[in-house]
Amino acid sequence: MSGSGREWAGEAGAPFGIAEVTGVSMVPTLLHGDRLLVHYGGRLRPGCVAVLRHPLQQDLLVVKRLIERRDGGWWVLGDNPDAEGDSRVFGAVPPELVLGRVRARYRPVTPGRQRSAGVVLSWLVSCVRPVRSVRSASRRLRAR
Repeated sequence: MSGSGREWAGEAGAPFGIAEVTGVSMVPTLLHGDRLLVHYGGRLRPGCVAVLRHPLQQDLLVVKRLIERRDGGWWVLGDNPDAEGDSRVFGAVPPELVLGRVRARYRPVTPGRQRSAGVVLSWLVSCVRPVRSVRSASRRLRAR
């Protein structure tokens, strides 16, 4: 979902859902294959990572960092400065296209990977992490 993506699970009207990341636009915060806990209707503020409908292709869900409110909606950027597909390309995102705030990510076990005690312990330590807001996100925009 991070440059392109899809919704993985979530009941209509449910406050939480799960989405899967595809692409590299949110590296290093999110990696291809990460699963996200999405809080639909969660409080949004600059610095939050959010799931939104792509303004030019609304059947496509994307994950971006909310930078600031502007006329017309939210200015959003990916955390990977080398990846395209954010407000630098499509402009501000109307508020009704921002679906929810990402609260946490988890990394599934890699299929076919050896399951030694060390590998499993390493996965347990790193698999679930909260996705935090970055308070300096709007300053980063102005620095570009």
